[in-house]
Amino acid sequence: MTKFKVAAATLSLCLLGLGSVSAQKINPTSEKELKSSIEKHANLLSQTPLKDFKARNVGPTNMSGRIVDIEVAKDRKTFYIAAASGGVWKTVDNGQSFTPIFDHYGALGIGDMALSPSDNNILWVGTGENNSSRSTYAGAGVYKSVDGGKNFEMMGLLHTQHIGQIQIHPTNPDIVWVGSMGSLYSQNKERGLYKTTDGGKSWKKVLYVDDNTGVIDIKVHPENPDILLAATWERFRQAHDFIGNGTGSAIWRSEDGGDTWKKAVAGFPQNEFVGRIGFDFAQSNPDVVYALLDNQAKSDQEEEPRRRSRGEEEGALKFEDFKEMSVSEALALEDEKLEKFLRSNRFNTIYTAKEVKRQLRNGQINTTQIANYNGEVEDANAALFDAPIIGAEIYKSSDTGKSWTKVSESDISRVYNTYGYYFGEIRVNTENEEEVFILGVPLMVSRDGGKNFDRTDSIGRPHSDHQSMWINPEDSKHILLGNDGGLYRSYGGGERWDHLNTQMPISQFYSIMVDNAQPYNIYGGMQDNGVWYGSSTNTPNKPWDPLMGGDGMVVAVDTRDNNIVYTGFQFGNYFRIDKENGDRRLITPGHEIGTAPNRWNWRTPARLSHHNQDIIYMGSQYVYQSLDQGNTWKRISEDLTKNEKSGNVPFATLTVVEESPLEFGTLYAGSDDGNMWVTRNGGGNWTKIDTGLPQDRWVSSISPSQFKEGVVYATLNGYRYDEFTTMVYKSEDYGKTWKSIQGNLPDESVNIILEDHTNPAILYLGTDHGLYVTMDGGSNWNLYQGNIPNVAIYDMVIQKRENHLVVGTHGRSVYVIELGPIHDLAKPDQLIMN
Repeated sequence: MTKFKVAAATLSLCLLGLGSVSAQKINPTSEKELKSSIEKHANLLSQTPLKDFKARNVGPTNMSGRIVDIEVAKDRKTFYIAAASGGVWKTVDNGQSFTPIFDHYGALGIGDMALSPSDNNILWVGTGENNSSRSTYAGAGVYKSVDGGKNFEMMGLLHTQHIGQIQIHPTNPDIVWVGSMGSLYSQNKERGLYKTTDGGKSWKKVLYVDDNTGVIDIKVHPENPDILLAATWERFRQAHDFIGNGTGSAIWRSEDGGDTWKKAVAGFPQNEFVGRIGFDFAQSNPDVVYALLDNQAKSDQEEEPRRRSRGEEEGALKFEDFKEMSVSEALALEDEKLEKFLRSNRFNTIYTAKEVKRQLRNGQINTTQIANYNGEVEDANAALFDAPIIGAEIYKSSDTGKSWTKVSESDISRVYNTYGYYFGEIRVNTENEEEVFILGVPLMVSRDGGKNFDRTDSIGRPHSDHQSMWINPEDSKHILLGNDGGLYRSYGGGERWDHLNTQMPISQFYSIMVDNAQPYNIYGGMQDNGVWYGSSTNTPNKPWDPLMGGDGMVVAVDTRDNNIVYTGFQFGNYFRIDKENGDRRLITPGHEIGTAPNRWNWRTPARLSHHNQDIIYMGSQYVYQSLDQGNTWKRISEDLTKNEKSGNVPFATLTVVEESPLEFGTLYAGSDDGNMWVTRNGGGNWTKIDTGLPQDRWVSSISPSQFKEGVVYATLNGYRYDEFTTMVYKSEDYGKTWKSIQGNLPDESVNIILEDHTNPAILYLGTDHGLYVTMDGGSNWNLYQGNIPNVAIYDMVIQKRENHLVVGTHGRSVYVIELGPIHDLAKPDQLIMN
């Protein structure tokens, strides 16, 4: 079975409730529950004693976050920017300064905006990003401002969750079309295309395919608003699998203002491989439309050229070479050639060429085991970039979308690599129908009507992964570009770019850490922006310094000299970095020959020991321990996951590995499939401790107490089931029994819990919608919101010497909070100073 057939079969089973994610295990949050949680959050905000407590944003802005939409007023100095998870920002001085205007509404993740062409005071905001990525947050309906963003009113569609596109009638602002992608991890009927003719007071669903297919794009004919095009997209994401294509994906056309629709079938693909679609009318010739298709059909490109394009040496040893190789033939291999094979394929460091040959001679291993070293677990990064699919294609219509012709001739598969679900935007030059931009990993331009493309993102070096573009209708050389690195501007048609990066701290942090320098430094890994560090005294616009590329992940700092940093990028690619001389060494542990390959989570857990910072722990499905700064590793657990589900996303992995600060040898581990474990003897024995907790839910954090042995806190997360409930627990007996400490919290997905360093009754909690503080152990929680908006909090750490809480947000960079006022507000007799 090909992976495409497997994907389609898996989807069919899931829709029937028979697949690996059964209907019995999924309990998505209902619209009623979502509304109740939003109201409870708002009530906590109005009543919190912490509302005026300060939080200082320290940036960074030099490496920004994902910008998903740009709306520009007739006064070109005024425009609006939508951050994927950082809200809406407005400038009135052509980008010299920006102000956030959408904080503290139902959700801070944004799918799309629309500015009324006839009244620039009217701005619509659709919440819930539409990119379907790992860090795509569900929204809370659509909002409308009639005063240029000073105030917003919720206009319904609360349970649409992810807004694909909003369009406003060019002359009648009461007519609005909204495309909903619906929920990301479950089926729902709220997806489709909605229309209002009374400014949002009432809605009619005018296009609906099924409960797994939403509307990702809508475009209105530039001269005739009765003609509209809409793109539907069938996609289904699970924690362990993602299907981004299907027969529901198509282009639809309306000639009556969107009241009725017909599928545009002439010349455009109609099969199960049709993925995300985006399109754009040519304003200079409105009958012309270009469409960008993510074609997930299998490519006929050979695998060997792909290997060479990845830098694999021709003639080098490959795993399949060992399948028919005898032991004597393996022993005859040149040591240098075998060593290159072992290192390039990341065998455990114990396996040198000489050691492998020794074990072959002694019968401890065989050549079949070497051939199967990676088993069926392929390199997750290679799978992300190198699956042999067709990828991006360009289609053109010259009759307003009635019929289509494929026009792309050059190979543009690398525009998307294999993750076209993350892109989908195409723009036509407003003055020249032959010039077409496509937004993907690189930014490409065609000047021959979509036949051939070249890069146009080299001068000024804008960040990769392009998400949004606006081209000035009166001056097509004036372009604004949004990508994973922030906002860029060109006055030369895209030949060179300026980075408008000094005003919007919208970085998306996965993790945060501090050292003990004077002043101390803050480190963090960011979505698609690598690992950076900066001084705790920074202002937002003061640049941070880079340490690592890729998607930045967990950071651990050896605070004995504040120079050695352990960090890396997605799927367990971790390094030891010497900041002083720039040296870096890959330290990711390999598994033993004969055991199942490592499965690394996107955000692989790593932890330095509280008791000896030469000791490092990492988690795949196993827990590994290094006693020598990552030079060598020992596996100290069996597979601690359920290891049941499989798909095209690495799963059944450990998400948390934590060590008790009081007891050396006491470790906790949690997995993405809901297992939780403890060992009291350094991994000699592990005890399962998830009885009494929600089952099969992602373990998002474990926090052993620093005051009392056996006390431990844990959070779980149902976000990947569209289950936005609060799961926060405390145990006083090493996890044998648990009690909920949700208290008065609203239902929101929880990412991190942290115990205060002076007072065990004070706990800090980060959810998908903000920061909470309790001063009585979890009976009553207060919303810490004011300077900090309702942004997702991924990670937190306390700098004990300075008495600071450092908060890593996924959308608004990093905040530093002085903890003195919180300690003063807590009961004095509970204070325990370290």
